[in-house]
Amino acid sequence: MSSQSSDSTNPKSTYSAQSIRVMEGLEAVRKRPGMYIGTTGPAGLHHLVYEVVDNSVDEALGGHCDTVLITLHEDGSCSVHDNGRGIPTEMHTEGVSAAEVVLTKLHAGGKFDKESYRFSGGLHGVGVSVVNALSSLLKITIYRNGRIHTQEYRQGKPVSRLEDVGPTEKRGTIVRFLPDPEIFKETVVFSFDKLASRFRELAFLNKGLRITIVDERSNDEASFLFEGGIISFVEHVNKKKTPLTPEIIYSKEEGSDYEFECALQYNSGYDEQLFSFVNNINTADGGTHVAGFKAALTKACNKRALEMNLLKKETSFSSEDVREGLVCVLSIKIPEPQFEGQTKGKLGNSEVKGQISSWAFAFLDKYFEENPVVAKKILQKAVNTMQARDAARKARDLTRRKNVLESTVLPGKLADCSFEDPAQCELFIVEGDSAGGSAKSARDRFSQAILPLKGKILNVEKARLDRALANEEIKALIAAVGGGINEETFDANKIRYHKIILMTDADVDGAHIRTLLLTFFFRYMRPVIEHGYLYIAQPPLYKVKIGRKEQYLKDERSLSAFLIDWAQENTQITINGTTLSNQDWTNLLSHILSYEAHIDATARIFHLSDSETDMFIDAVVESKWLENNNDTAFVSSLRLHLPHCTSEIIRAEDAEAVLVIEAIDGAWIVRIPLKTLNRTEIAELITIKKQIAPLNNTWTLTITGTEKTSAGSAPRHLITSIQELSKPSMNLQRYKGLGEMDAEQLWETAMDPEKRSLLQVSVDDAIKADQWFSTLMGDDVQGRKTFIEERGKFAKNIDA
Repeated sequence: MSSQSSDSTNPKSTYSAQSIRVMEGLEAVRKRPGMYIGTTGPAGLHHLVYEVVDNSVDEALGGHCDTVLITLHEDGSCSVHDNGRGIPTEMHTEGVSAAEVVLTKLHAGGKFDKESYRFSGGLHGVGVSVVNALSSLLKITIYRNGRIHTQEYRQGKPVSRLEDVGPTEKRGTIVRFLPDPEIFKETVVFSFDKLASRFRELAFLNKGLRITIVDERSNDEASFLFEGGIISFVEHVNKKKTPLTPEIIYSKEEGSDYEFECALQYNSGYDEQLFSFVNNINTADGGTHVAGFKAALTKACNKRALEMNLLKKETSFSSEDVREGLVCVLSIKIPEPQFEGQTKGKLGNSEVKGQISSWAFAFLDKYFEENPVVAKKILQKAVNTMQARDAARKARDLTRRKNVLESTVLPGKLADCSFEDPAQCELFIVEGDSAGGSAKSARDRFSQAILPLKGKILNVEKARLDRALANEEIKALIAAVGGGINEETFDANKIRYHKIILMTDADVDGAHIRTLLLTFFFRYMRPVIEHGYLYIAQPPLYKVKIGRKEQYLKDERSLSAFLIDWAQENTQITINGTTLSNQDWTNLLSHILSYEAHIDATARIFHLSDSETDMFIDAVVESKWLENNNDTAFVSSLRLHLPHCTSEIIRAEDAEAVLVIEAIDGAWIVRIPLKTLNRTEIAELITIKKQIAPLNNTWTLTITGTEKTSAGSAPRHLITSIQELSKPSMNLQRYKGLGEMDAEQLWETAMDPEKRSLLQVSVDDAIKADQWFSTLMGDDVQGRKTFIEERGKFAKNIDA
């Protein structure tokens, strides 16, 4: 007799009322954090800070707060301190304090009360409670009604009830939280630059609000306060560009339940930068307000162009035509914004599109009518863009037809891999046929593709899109990478490789080609960077051969470490006639290696060269400034140690004390906050300099068992002496071209996933990156000259 299986008799498949689980409080957030912050990667980590700061800015929107301080603490936590009204501490109908309700209940907060907040970015009411849920530790301190209240939470659960700890004259709230590494497995380290970029935006959007971020880990600090609002924002973005029009077009309209504000200016470049915000939330993915503005801009430009006989009746501008070279900030405030998800990247309110379109068209049309000369400059630029549009559109269409491209462009250019899953595939973009041949022979044919480029690709910073797409190397790049071009039409799901690796020579030409490629990806394929798919290969700079043994060294520091290891085994040193023991010599060499690393790091902090930094630290020690803060003695010592510079300490009541060092020839100037001298790195460097102080005396380095010697009287001469003595016994080769390596060497040093070193390309501050690309790759000759003059002294391994 056969038996039938039944779910009721199988405990593994039982599905009953007991199977339905209700996740209380913040448990659902910890179970599915991506639903609330988008991702548990770096973007989600920083989103925690944005949520807390947005609450403080909402207080500012209501006129209750004018100062926000964000601190990145050494223990990895972050605190946000504002001088707003403070979260209510009274008992709530839930049976706990109102503060605890805000911190432990989803969809709870004052943002739903129109009387408390006219405009707010926190419509979902889950912000600070989500931060609490995803933090291993959170402490809140509230200054309200003359009392201080505190409470601590662990993983979203209160450790105790809200406590009254004493009186105060302050007001405001401090939220300090430590992200939970169980949730954020990729990283729990905050990026100062990424956060500072966001807070600069917030300061632009809120006149009179001072936002300060302090990094206790590195002593970095930035403070933002802009009285010009979004006009200052546009000026900042256009700072490194050539404006097409002298003034910024600005309009603001306020109603009982809305505020619309827009500032825009055109420049001579080819890129559009439109920053949109809703209640201070950066809507990076746009939405109905952006759609309304674009429609209004296109309509106004078409109307005026027809009236000025710049267009024929049967032709018209597309939206893209009128946005080339546009820098625009659109900021709106509405009472009940509807965002797509908690990350608030896109506005969904359908009624907003028509409201923005009507308002924007009215002010743009009026401006064009009152300023015909400016209007003609803008419209003539749009005409030029339109004339190039057809060629660009054809090229874009080709990138979408992958089969056509592969049959016409890729054969003979791209050596593709066998795997089809992009997550398993890598694309090496290499310089020239020589390196391409070695790379093709070396690669893993299943997962690694090779695209050799012929010569230098077009500098897209100086070329319009149609010209860029006519370039054969760029066409090959677009076809190989997939996804298309242009942020609006780019489809990241069609990228064919999740590791795109730039592998160029270690000489000036290689650096130039790498920069041109980075410019291309930043301007036309930025989603590749934003998704973390772009990398730079780090092939070794040196190969050292001793006898039959070969070793590859990736950089100068690796070479120094190798030479010091060699010196430890093969040399001895005599200082003032006394030969050091093996142990003392080993210790001294170890200190020298540490000294080089510290000098390099400190030089970057001070923006001085290595040698200038070394003399600077000598002046700090000699003047005993850290012990007695004697400015006069410090400046006198600096003038002695840095005779090619002038030095001055400036102290003001309303600003931090600054040391100003300027080259006598005026080539460069640096400003060093005096508090920087109290950093841990400075103390460590001073300690190391004391440990290597014996090398300031006359010393002689000798190869053991020989009469070969080299002498010196300063620590920085030691590595040079070691290198001189080692020459007869080792062959040191500096690689300049990848073509100098055979396939086996290239695989071992640059392509083997187990051994290679890669740098991931990321953009923490898109505006700053845009300015640097404009300065270094655009038409700003004077800006580029200034950059080179100020930073040329940091250049190493210059090929002359």
